[in-house]
Amino acid sequence: MRHLVGIDVGGTFTDFVAFDPQTQKLDVWKTLSTPKDPIEGILSGLENYDANAIEAVDHLRLGTTIATNAILERKGSVVAYVTTRGFRDVPFIQRGKRKSHYDLTWIKSKPLAKRRYCFEIGGRITARGEEYEPLDENEIKTLARTIANDPNIKAIAVCLLFSYVNPIHERRVADIFSNECPDKPVSISYSVLPKWKEYERASTTIADAYIRPLVSHHIGRVEEQFTKKGIGKRVAVIKSNGGEMSLDAAKNAPIQMTLSGPTGGVVGAKHISSLVGVEHLVTLDMGGTSTDVSTVVSGRESFTTSFEIEFGVPIQIPMIDIRTMGAGGGSLAWIDKGGMLRVGPQSAGAQPGPACYDQGGNEATVTDANVVLGRISPSNFLGGSMQLNQEVANQAIGKIAESINKNIDQTALAIVQIANNNMIGALRSVLTERGLDPRDFTLLGFGGAGPVHVSDLMYHSGIPSGIIPNHPGQFSAFGFTMTDARIDLERTTQMTSKAFNRDHANKVIKELSQEAVESLNLQGHKGEINLYRSLEMRYFGQNHELEVPISFDEFNDITILSGWEQFHQAHRDRFNFDIPGEIIELISVKLTAVAVTERPDLPTITKGHDKPEPVGSRLVTFDEGKLETRIYQRDQLKMGHSLEGPVVIEEPASVTVVRPEQKVLVDEYGHLLLGKIASTNR
Repeated sequence: MRHLVGIDVGGTFTDFVAFDPQTQKLDVWKTLSTPKDPIEGILSGLENYDANAIEAVDHLRLGTTIATNAILERKGSVVAYVTTRGFRDVPFIQRGKRKSHYDLTWIKSKPLAKRRYCFEIGGRITARGEEYEPLDENEIKTLARTIANDPNIKAIAVCLLFSYVNPIHERRVADIFSNECPDKPVSISYSVLPKWKEYERASTTIADAYIRPLVSHHIGRVEEQFTKKGIGKRVAVIKSNGGEMSLDAAKNAPIQMTLSGPTGGVVGAKHISSLVGVEHLVTLDMGGTSTDVSTVVSGRESFTTSFEIEFGVPIQIPMIDIRTMGAGGGSLAWIDKGGMLRVGPQSAGAQPGPACYDQGGNEATVTDANVVLGRISPSNFLGGSMQLNQEVANQAIGKIAESINKNIDQTALAIVQIANNNMIGALRSVLTERGLDPRDFTLLGFGGAGPVHVSDLMYHSGIPSGIIPNHPGQFSAFGFTMTDARIDLERTTQMTSKAFNRDHANKVIKELSQEAVESLNLQGHKGEINLYRSLEMRYFGQNHELEVPISFDEFNDITILSGWEQFHQAHRDRFNFDIPGEIIELISVKLTAVAVTERPDLPTITKGHDKPEPVGSRLVTFDEGKLETRIYQRDQLKMGHSLEGPVVIEEPASVTVVRPEQKVLVDEYGHLLLGKIASTNR
């Protein structure tokens, strides 16, 4: 039997999902991550589950945080930044905006390149793509030898003026460096981000070079180890846009992996959206280290190119719009200088982990608080495969309780409430700050810790409905099994409705289409490829563009007029007004290519005719106080079973905690529907 496998390497746990197409069986499991060597945790997790698991893999999709961590922790390589003469300081000047206008102590974030490794060369391309000054190849060869002889420099980033219009100079520079410095990878801005705005393009290209040696080494090890097992060519890596790419493609475009790990949950949420019939979802992925939130609006995930490593240091690649914050089960509770209780963003991580893991940690975490409150059973963690130490959790929370002069239960509840407030802030950032009404959304909670908090978050944020999907602890890995191969391309193509060059616009669309299809073909996708096109436009004089999807693949007299009218309509929909007759600027042409891949079909569960029986009860602390709470095993719940809180529903990798009087309904696929959706689906 050949399996489709999704693997999500997180900061605390590595999650696995294996689907057998013949039997329609879905197996899930997890193991502790090995941060020093992630591939070790992956292999041991597969082998510990089944000694023959690797040999049974037909297609493996891997989500990893290796690129994310390297950037956030500033553990990338020293980069030589090469640019047009006079523009060496662009990465350091950055933008004029400040994180805090009135904070005199604020210091702008440092770029990923050091100024002593920034170099300028002659040669110039104009804004029209014409050669104004030719390259001096002798000068470039001399610089290349200088870089080759510097042992500190590990990678090269090339970003020349107006190369997004005409890349001829950048490509020639890259050829020279490849010949003179063959052991130092070269990233050019035209391949990374062929888009206007020099600073954003430079910052993104530098980031690509910054992580390329590390990611190439990591991906090389993955390929080597899996090749030894006989499945090297059947392994793919998840990109920030939620699509998959081959290992070779990952080595050549490491910046595409910046948000590799969290995207699986959003891809899975999109599938749940269509399966359950809910148009608007807000996702909450709470793991051991962090919480990720995103949205699925009208059945579509939200995309962005506005991502910042730190304030003012952008990476502009197409990615699913996911907001991350330091609030996980392992988030530490601590007392600040003012004597106030705080939670996160520091985390206990996988080693030593929360105090209740009994692996040497002695600081209180959110998980310890949930154990103290009775929400997590010490004897049923990870299905009983990992025993938690209740006494150590009490001691860790007790130390915090002494500092704030509260009892242990009050302190544990306060820790959970603070963590919830932090997550509500993240939910607001993807909903109300974007003009979306929380009352129109359903909260999809997953991750090992997500279902523990969903009920409280619904109550305090005004979101009326919630869903706990099957296998929430491995839901991101499940999402990887649902993903397609996807490529997002963009090219700045500046022109206006009064001076529109249809030949140039058609040339750009054709080139983007060819590039996307060829790239997917090289990755082994020979079947049907779906192409989706859109235009970024704005009224003349505006600073921000609107992305307008188009259904045509060629500009002609009819489609050109249709494009302008679609923009007017999009502007009316977004801002409630338009300006007929105003000049429209076309800024960029975008293209998405999708090769549909194999994915599992979720089986339905049997209908329950009898009232579900609890397996026991225990005291659980809620805002209302300590309440006797019924405990259910999730695998014993059937389609149509209905419950009312307070209840706790346990499963091997997670626990769903339901507030008093809140409704729960089990749907035909086994998902838990909470709140309003549970009443309307009866």
